[in-house]
Amino acid sequence: MNSGNPGGIEPSRDLGQRIEAWDGQWGRLVLERLRVQMADADPAHGLEHVQRVVRNACLIAKKLVNSSDSAGLREVDFEVLLPAAWFHDCVYVPKNSAQRSEASRLAADRAVALLAELGYPAAKFPAIAHAIESHSFSAQIPCRSLEAQVLQDADRLEALGAIGLARCLMTGGSMGQRLYHPEDPFPTARELRDDQQSVDHFFAKLLKLPSTMQTESGKQIAKERAGYLVAFLEQLAQEIGVPIQLSSEFRGLQNGSFG
Repeated sequence: MNSGNPGGIEPSRDLGQRIEAWDGQWGRLVLERLRVQMADADPAHGLEHVQRVVRNACLIAKKLVNSSDSAGLREVDFEVLLPAAWFHDCVYVPKNSAQRSEASRLAADRAVALLAELGYPAAKFPAIAHAIESHSFSAQIPCRSLEAQVLQDADRLEALGAIGLARCLMTGGSMGQRLYHPEDPFPTARELRDDQQSVDHFFAKLLKLPSTMQTESGKQIAKERAGYLVAFLEQLAQEIGVPIQLSSEFRGLQNGSFG
């Protein structure tokens, strides 16, 4: 028995019990509200995205509990993390909107209002709001809690791997972007314009995400999934007959596979 676990319950089992307890009390109510609140969200930011972020948050937590960071996990408040994950995108602001950097703040305010209607413990609202506010890449708000760090990592994992690839292309298509620049598909001698080409977004943001992860578990998963994006770019380069030369910043991600 682990001397650091006086209750005699395995940490991973305790984690599962806490998640199940929260879900049993609040899961159905939260899901019902979100189905209404998120009815107009675009396909890349809809309820399926939220469900995957919740799953990612739990995955990160499970990896933390089995690592040297397990002591920190004991401080995770799932009454903060889980509602924050469920409501983090409850206000939809299009990617090309001038209000995009305010989206997470708007979502935090709306989440607190919706949770109040459900009778959720008000003492948790400030921490939930902070986790939601700071999850956003564009908002650039520093994480001040472990719950905020886990949520930020969980959301950023959605921009990587097979899901990240699909969401990037779906969002680009919905905004009328072309896949790549016809003269310089993999930008080397021009300014990045990820508002015009989806492939530019890989270099402007997606491949940089592993270095921004807050937890060691998040970094590990992010690097693996970023490797899949690099493999996609290499396959694309082969199919269109244009060589790709990755900068030193991204070469360490060449460990994925595609196809």
